[in-house]
Amino acid sequence: MSKISRTPLTEPEINTALAELPGWISTGQKLVKKFQFGNFREALAFIVRVGLEAEGLDHHPEIKNVYNKVELGLNTHDAGGCVTALDTELAKRIEKLTAGRI
Repeated sequence: MSKISRTPLTEPEINTALAELPGWISTGQKLVKKFQFGNFREALAFIVRVGLEAEGLDHHPEIKNVYNKVELGLNTHDAGGCVTALDTELAKRIEKLTAGRI
């Protein structure tokens, strides 16, 4: 299990994290970002890469996919569905995956 904190973040802490996560928004209970790719194959490859990063953190994001569009929702189930440092860490890793590719 990841040693990253699963303590719920405050709204100011979430806003500070979002300042470093372009395109991510907070819905109050999760961090969300939508991605668009050239085709389904690219979207699916992205989902697999996200899954590998998430598994490495013992995190299980919400993933929605329709053709070339992927929407990710991040919150920590162990923390009652709140946003924690685990979610911001996964979002940072996802950003590294997409750097220059989308």
